[in-house]
Amino acid sequence: MSGTLVLCGAPIGDVRDASPRLGEVLATADVIAAEDTRRVIRLAHALGVTISGRIVSCYDAVEGARAALLTDYLRQGATVALVTDAGMPAVSDPGFRVVAAAAAAGMAITVVPGPSAVTAALAVSGLPTDRWTFEGFLPRKGADRRSLLRELGGETRTMVFLESPHRLPAGLGDLIAAFGAGRAAVLCRELTKTFEEIVRGDLAALLAWATDGRTIRGEFTLVVAGGARHRPVTVDFAPAQAAATEAAELAPPAPASSPAADPPAARGSEQAEADGAGVGPTDSVDARVLAADVARRTAAGMPRKQARRAVAADYGVSRNDVYAAELAVRAPRAAPATQVDLPPF
Repeated sequence: MSGTLVLCGAPIGDVRDASPRLGEVLATADVIAAEDTRRVIRLAHALGVTISGRIVSCYDAVEGARAALLTDYLRQGATVALVTDAGMPAVSDPGFRVVAAAAAAGMAITVVPGPSAVTAALAVSGLPTDRWTFEGFLPRKGADRRSLLRELGGETRTMVFLESPHRLPAGLGDLIAAFGAGRAAVLCRELTKTFEEIVRGDLAALLAWATDGRTIRGEFTLVVAGGARHRPVTVDFAPAQAAATEAAELAPPAPASSPAADPPAARGSEQAEADGAGVGPTDSVDARVLAADVARRTAAGMPRKQARRAVAADYGVSRNDVYAAELAVRAPRAAPATQVDLPPF
């Protein structure tokens, strides 16, 4: 009979937040895999229980080897409790490889839910919580950190990060470079502990707080507002089509002896703006603006396909929309004048 792996959520600061079930599991488990063996003993003492099972260490450096050992215990029918220093195992803490190995072996896995710095910070932040993303710790190296933040440049959901004290100022500086100094953010320090502190403002204010000469200690959870959510941009073809039709009606017939002239290029952006074109509050862009921008870029030497891609990206529309805009501004070819052969005198 196989055993059960129990993921135990530990308090993030105040031991009184621990559930009675956590104490029961620590008291009865056959094996306790702990990120720090000394801390789990102190936790059990604070909860008024005595650990009777075997305690093994399971921190980052040894987790890979421990995953195989703990899976063997599970195969023998043992109840294995996995505990980290604070919060939930496998969430920005050791445990993922242990859970993956147990799942791959078909072992039973359950959880004792507990406090979470991520959801606690999100709740007290006052920022939107309908949709959010957890990004964990930012990369240690500056180049890697900036690369990740560039990828998040268009993120519209509220973002939650973890950060260590010594990297906090550099991380905030890179966040400002990626999202702008005015992006709303909330910094939570030592949640549920004696010196809990919550700093609200924008990223610039948080950086000023972190660099004002104070000694930065503790564990930080940073909640950052997502970017503005934009409605999809649509293309208004009606003005371009009307102008093209009018131009075709007024144009003289093309001479029969010569090929029809190429259709005129898109009307200049100045004329389109004079007609009230462009992206307005209704999130609509005049097709003439798109066509004029393509014409401007190609006149400067940019290949037409590349110009269409660039215009599509700048205005938030598809390349098909840009191509359709170019077609819409073209006046229909006028029919050639009919040549009549006159009889000789």
